[in-house]
Amino acid sequence: MVYAIIETGGKQYKVSEGSVLKIEKLEAEPGEKITLDRVLMFHDGNSNIKIGSPLVEGAKVVAEVVEQGKGPKIIVYKYKRRKNYHKKQGHRQPYTKIKIERIEG
Repeated sequence: MVYAIIETGGKQYKVSEGSVLKIEKLEAEPGEKITLDRVLMFHDGNSNIKIGSPLVEGAKVVAEVVEQGKGPKIIVYKYKRRKNYHKKQGHRQPYTKIKIERIEG
């Protein structure tokens, strides 16, 4: 099985061809192809593993943007006792859903 470990949005993901994942928001339209070139590790399915220092030279991952969306609402509540202070705030983190098409090593 061919897989790679990529970095995007300050997080690392293990991806293989055909996998679908939600990553931090990227400026791309649904249906658009994007190239993720920050590949930290690449495995070609045999016993060949390339580990970058910090990145693997010439490796890239091509993906298609499936959708742009927002995650579930998270309530942020701040409170200080006996000071008559409380603050309620909601937040929905934007994400980009992508489908991995091919991994080139």
